[in-house]
Amino acid sequence: MPTNAGDLESQFFYKFIQRTYIIHPILLTALLYVIGGFPYVVWGMGVRAVLMYHITFLVNSACHLWGTQVWNTGDLSRNNWLVALLTFGEGWHNNHHAFEFSAKHGLEWWQLDITWYIVWILQALGLASDVKLPTETQKRKMAFNNS
Repeated sequence: MPTNAGDLESQFFYKFIQRTYIIHPILLTALLYVIGGFPYVVWGMGVRAVLMYHITFLVNSACHLWGTQVWNTGDLSRNNWLVALLTFGEGWHNNHHAFEFSAKHGLEWWQLDITWYIVWILQALGLASDVKLPTETQKRKMAFNNS
């Protein structure tokens, strides 16, 4: 089976998460119930999951219809600032399609990318390594004007 995450599949932490994935939501549900009863379970499990799925699907639908294309990706992906605000930076979808390997999708100073800030902090703390970003040469190659 082809994979683009072979490096992750060999790491103990991710193997552990994969083997024990069913336990995590059960423990979270129990913890939420202990802390706040049934309303916490509804909001922490049900409403959270519904919002997460809707926002995830919003990226894949809205960002292929509305927004701007900065990079010549050969597809309909677009950067959409409103979706980026709702998804902590994942709305910079044309950037993602152009540089799928990049940990940073908000490539301009004004493109809010909370996910990148978290990765950057983890890297600064030594908890993330080998973080990939597009080079200026790669950006020039993907630009519409190729200058």
